[in-house]
Amino acid sequence: MSLNLGYYFEHPDKCAVPELLAGVTYTYELLARLKTLLDEEYPGGYVDPTAKIGAHAVIAGCVYVGANAEIGAHAYVRPYSVIGKNCVVGHGSEVKRTLMFDGAKIASLAFVGDSLLGAGARIGSGVITANRRFDQGDISLKLDGEKHSLGSDFFGLVLGDSSRLGANCTPQPGTHVGRYTRVFPQTAIRGFVPSYKRVWEKRELEFSENEAVELK
Repeated sequence: MSLNLGYYFEHPDKCAVPELLAGVTYTYELLARLKTLLDEEYPGGYVDPTAKIGAHAVIAGCVYVGANAEIGAHAYVRPYSVIGKNCVVGHGSEVKRTLMFDGAKIASLAFVGDSLLGAGARIGSGVITANRRFDQGDISLKLDGEKHSLGSDFFGLVLGDSSRLGANCTPQPGTHVGRYTRVFPQTAIRGFVPSYKRVWEKRELEFSENEAVELK
């Protein structure tokens, strides 16, 4: 169990804005740096000429969009987001204060807020990252039985390199998922999820009789 960046991200060279990583050890430090560094280095925002921007997509404020990135139609990229090289933000998806390492992809109709997505990570359609507690208190992560504050009342998800959340998953605020882990569709996750795992919820289908009624 770890908050150390190296546990989740093996490829610092795949951060499109490498200055973000300078002197940073923990995940919550990296997330906190997004606003400060982008304000300093890219106050008007930056969109690489090779990026593909779909119809009616909105890129708002201080945002970095890297080479060959693809922002789908009707997507909304909110301030203090870094969309790395060859990344995808799918149709109708919303991204808020999020770092996407190179090659990370978000499918359609998803919300990813206050999050870190590793190189080659995947977010399935309909995924909603819960990024705030009901009581609006500071978000923490329990590791080895001890709570560690993440230093903010807004913190979504850390998803390690090449990990994947299936369609309609819902990670709770502050969830940390290691590298090469797959979370199956419609699974609610929270806390720390180790690397190299497959994760699903046990559910049983129930059946009852049904009449033959023609639908209108």
